[in-house]
Amino acid sequence: MTHLKLNQFLPYRLSIASNRVSAAVATAYEALFGLSIPQWRLIAVIAQGASVTQQALGAATQMDKVTVSRAATALAERGLVKRAPHPGDQRSHLLSLSTAGQALYDAVAPKALALEAQIFGGFSSAEVAQFSAMLARIEAAAAAIEAEQG
Repeated sequence: MTHLKLNQFLPYRLSIASNRVSAAVATAYEALFGLSIPQWRLIAVIAQGASVTQQALGAATQMDKVTVSRAATALAERGLVKRAPHPGDQRSHLLSLSTAGQALYDAVAPKALALEAQIFGGFSSAEVAQFSAMLARIEAAAAAIEAEQG
């Protein structure tokens, strides 16, 4: 009989690594900018282009509707995100960064990149590229399993 050893089970180790990185990032974003991870993710996605719906934000960030809604509401209340009616869907809004939201993004993005550099500083650029490619393959495999089960 094969026994599962949790500390050698790769999905568990991936989860632990992700949790540790997220905790380090969350602590920095909260302390420096008063942002939660979901709020930062929304700002980062909105900053990549024009106005976007909450549904599109959920798809882009892989966060559930409630988490996206709460983060969007908090950002709007802080004046970091603007909501406009969606011309094609009366039940939806388009979100965009306000001037203050763009300024916050401009301040946070370099810190995020510095944190990434600190985390991966002990790896060569080839190792980072290989790791990124492996993550894409892991994500695709997990998505395929989800699709089979769903």
